[in-house]
Amino acid sequence: MNEGINSGDRGTTALGKRKEGFADVARWISLDSDSETSIYRRFHELGARNLLYLQAELLVLEKKLNELDEQDVRTDDMDLKDAARTWEVLTQRHAAGLGDAKDRIELIEKIQTKLREYHEALLLQSEISKLKRPNKRVLDAYRLWFKKPYPALGGLAKTFLDTPEDLVGLNTSETDYLSLFLRRHWPTRGEFSRDGLHRIGRFSEQSVAITVAAISIVVAAFLLVGSIVGLYWVTSDAAKLGMVAVFTATFALSVGLMTNAKRAEIFAAAAAYAAVLVVFVSGNISNPGA
Repeated sequence: MNEGINSGDRGTTALGKRKEGFADVARWISLDSDSETSIYRRFHELGARNLLYLQAELLVLEKKLNELDEQDVRTDDMDLKDAARTWEVLTQRHAAGLGDAKDRIELIEKIQTKLREYHEALLLQSEISKLKRPNKRVLDAYRLWFKKPYPALGGLAKTFLDTPEDLVGLNTSETDYLSLFLRRHWPTRGEFSRDGLHRIGRFSEQSVAITVAAISIVVAAFLLVGSIVGLYWVTSDAAKLGMVAVFTATFALSVGLMTNAKRAEIFAAAAAYAAVLVVFVSGNISNPGA
């Protein structure tokens, strides 16, 4: 999705029949087949605060349980010791209405409930922390549509795009340099913003991904086959070493530009590629020009 300014005919809009408020925003989000506009607040501070509250409650419950454990050690009452060792005895005393067993069972049930809630919140927060921030290109287009000529939502809801550091995208696109370059120049389907003046361009992210994959395959095949063919016909050892260096550098550059590989992965891929070329050069291959 790209953004732009209308400089002529108003054209047609992809929004169809007009809606208002949350219905309007929801439909605009749903129009994006790649779901890049599924951008929301993650409320990171509130999530952290909720975990701290749950943790504090569990610390209190843990302290109470430890105090009961200390009482079990100090007591001379064999029935209480049996209840501490045997679950069946503890439940029998609870069924009989004995206060010590009732307090312990209630505390255990509170811990089980609160611990489950805490662990679920912890796992959810862990998953949410893995979500990436929305693409700046998409976020700019979203803001343009959302805020002009007036905010699409009222109240506090109209401010949710004002905190970019707390926003997450449910489906973020690839961020390799080749994909970014193609998105900036990809043909789009024009759509006017709500003010009728600013144009927003939509395009299929899948088409960009297919193009990037095709270019990557062609480049990879050329670097592998082309290097082997070139090294086969060159007879000078110095020229062969120079070609290995050039092809390896080109390969590493292509991996860095066309993929999201990390530095360690680029080094590993370049080393493997160079190893293939070195093995080829060092082999005893008949050369008609030798």
